[in-house]
Amino acid sequence: MLGFFSCRVYNIHDMSYIRKIKRDGKIYLAEVTSQRINGKVVQKHIRYIGKEEQGKKIFASSISNAEIDQVKLYGPLLVLHHLAKEIKLPEILGSYHKELLCLIYAHCLDYTSINQMSRWFSKTDLAMLLDIPSLSEERLLRALDSIQDRETIERIENEIFIQARHKYNLKNSGIVYDVTNTYLYGKKCPLAKIGHDKDGVKGRPLIQVAIGVTRQEGIPIFHKTFNGNIHDAKTLEDILTSFRTYQIPKSFMVFDRGITSKNSVKSLKNHGWEVIGGLALRGGYPRLLRQAIKSKKFMTLENRVKQNNTTWYVVSEPHTYGEVRGTLSWCFNERLRQEIRESRYDEIEYARECHQEGKEIKSHMRKYFDSVGNIKKDILKQSEEFDGYSAIFTTQKLGKKEILKLYFGDKDIVEKAFRSLKGVVRVRPIRHWLYNRVIAHIFVCYLSYMLLSLLRYRLRPLGISPVEALRELETLYRVYLRDPKKEFKLEKTVTLTKRQSVILKTIDKCLL
Repeated sequence: MLGFFSCRVYNIHDMSYIRKIKRDGKIYLAEVTSQRINGKVVQKHIRYIGKEEQGKKIFASSISNAEIDQVKLYGPLLVLHHLAKEIKLPEILGSYHKELLCLIYAHCLDYTSINQMSRWFSKTDLAMLLDIPSLSEERLLRALDSIQDRETIERIENEIFIQARHKYNLKNSGIVYDVTNTYLYGKKCPLAKIGHDKDGVKGRPLIQVAIGVTRQEGIPIFHKTFNGNIHDAKTLEDILTSFRTYQIPKSFMVFDRGITSKNSVKSLKNHGWEVIGGLALRGGYPRLLRQAIKSKKFMTLENRVKQNNTTWYVVSEPHTYGEVRGTLSWCFNERLRQEIRESRYDEIEYARECHQEGKEIKSHMRKYFDSVGNIKKDILKQSEEFDGYSAIFTTQKLGKKEILKLYFGDKDIVEKAFRSLKGVVRVRPIRHWLYNRVIAHIFVCYLSYMLLSLLRYRLRPLGISPVEALRELETLYRVYLRDPKKEFKLEKTVTLTKRQSVILKTIDKCLL
């Protein structure tokens, strides 16, 4: 026999409802209906259905007489909806908030496509949670169309971040910014362009997605969608023009070497931001690094910095990047150098086998071989020269350990965000072709990640991931039963397991 911890009653007759009747110190439950007699509304008793003791309802109908009508997914949706309401997401999203929330929750759990949403919706308890009787593809597309323009999206995400910052007391610790790309089915969307695919696959139509998250908590602040062939550095320059709409306290901006440009660093400094950015080893920087390697002994005790379980050797010197003065830090990691070389050697060995068997070699490996398949040792030596080295430019004077923490530690935050966007929330592949619906689709995925990041923040004491927690709650069903004899329905929630109880209590005690 299944156990239950909560219950509601629904009458099969549309106009009836349950009334509590106090008599002799006891509370009885009766089904009544309202009728108008001689111009007055009076209640008519239909039947006695049970009583209430110590706040619990005890029904006259036996569970053994009830038939299971429906079993609905409830636990994960209860949590996601609670987090959404905390940051006032339903109010902020507007008139189509119910449909949009269905999409957002689906992306967190089991999203497939718009035309499959109705089937998924029927298996969940969203009809009760959101007070929405049904879900159609037409309504979902209208919902996407309601959030398709950039001004609306910027307003919504700014209002959401204000709510999240207030609710979670987010620190003014700076922003970590990065860009990734994803691909579309078909080639009809004007956003989709052939560009540098970060997964290494050629020929796919791409779009670029930029995201900024809080440096300390990893909570998303903003995002933006770009054409697939725009350079990463250009995305940040574009984002800077939108910063006036975001109420973000100025602090550190952390970004990778593919994003750093002289114009963006100058603009950030002019707007009051401090910068921590990686520099690509091109232009004059290979020469500067060779000089540093030659004149400065990297692997000394004075230069040694332990960051978590990784050992770095860091040499810093004054440097002017464009027109901005700061510090250039050369960082070396022996283990990283070894890993890069071993990975390259594996690829070369595989490419050599392919050449011997007459198979095609990957384009980026062809430079290592001559026309008869011999390895070009001079090219290999050039590739190995700076393995394990990184260059980091900072506009504020910082200690070596702090630089490593801010750059390498914080970059991992936004990389995890992209892994969530591309994995858990199903940002790709995108099947929408209309420009504005692609924008709206990415925004829905962004909002899904927002809820997952808030859930991760709440789950810190347990040390489990949002995905793990939501999966644990999947067996928390809401069961709808029907008593054919008494002619009313019972709605019950399956008893919590101990682990489910701990998860809900950690998120918020009110969920129990």
